[in-house]
Amino acid sequence: MAVTMKEVAERAGVSKSTVSQFLNKRFNYMSVDTKKKIEEAIEELNYIPNEVARSLKHKKTFIVGVISSTILSRFTTEVVRAIEDECQLKGVQVIVCNTDDDPLKEKKYVQSMIARQVDGLIIFPTEENKKMYSSLVKNGYPFVFVDRKIDDINVDTVLLNNEKASGLAVEAFALHNHTQIGIITFPLGKKAITTRIERLSGYRNTLKKHGLPVNENYIKSGRLDEMPALIRQLFHMDNPPTAIIATNDMILEQVLIYAKNNRLSIPEDFSLIGIDDVSFASFYNPPITTISQPSFEMGKRSARLLLDLIDQKEEEQKGRPELVRLNPEIRHRESVRRLN
Repeated sequence: MAVTMKEVAERAGVSKSTVSQFLNKRFNYMSVDTKKKIEEAIEELNYIPNEVARSLKHKKTFIVGVISSTILSRFTTEVVRAIEDECQLKGVQVIVCNTDDDPLKEKKYVQSMIARQVDGLIIFPTEENKKMYSSLVKNGYPFVFVDRKIDDINVDTVLLNNEKASGLAVEAFALHNHTQIGIITFPLGKKAITTRIERLSGYRNTLKKHGLPVNENYIKSGRLDEMPALIRQLFHMDNPPTAIIATNDMILEQVLIYAKNNRLSIPEDFSLIGIDDVSFASFYNPPITTISQPSFEMGKRSARLLLDLIDQKEEEQKGRPELVRLNPEIRHRESVRRLN
């Protein structure tokens, strides 16, 4: 038979309401001694809180969903980890769904999470589901975008200053006298996500700022499985780039694999900068210069925004949705060579 809150209260020598306050992490007026007694009683009795009863009482499930673009990316993994850490502090559980940037999977997961009555969602969105998100805004459902934004969808959004990220990479190459600078990205086009569009824009604008030509042949985009062929095309041009920007950690890995398989030396044969400060960048030989994203801060900020939305009372009117842009930093290492 399940242990009740009443039994915990009796074992700890406190009231049921005090145990309830403890379980809901309301410690403002609770002494250290009282907290210790309740903790010991819970452990001795192996008490498991009744989440269904808790949900009915508070009209919440204390669960949020994260609709993730891909769990293969270290950046995404770090963002999701930070979201989970922040939610755990509030006693909220997190369910993670992986969409592989497939709009159909994304739509099904969003609908499934809402049907399961999760309290809110943090989403890495795609443009194709704009109509669905517009409907959620109208219905007042709490959700936050992270890493990307969708024009005309007015929701709290946390993302990187992507133009600055690619701009920092171009700046570093230009200062080392590179004029032939290539960039590799995932698919572009009308439905491309914010990250790709803005990073390409930052690349173009910074080249122009330095009086350098934008060679369209130096811009390669495609799916992950197309990367080996695209990288090969770049290196087999009549006048290949002397420097390359890999716009995320997965593309960086593909470039490094190509270099190894084709016995290309970095930075002697070409210079390289990756956007995303992957763990191996600092001890790869040579250490790779990267543009670091504040991934944990992005996760924390998006979680706080969502939890605030969920906690808002109906009579409270929130102002305009927040658009939070966090700044990247360049981590100079040894993968950029100065040209004469």
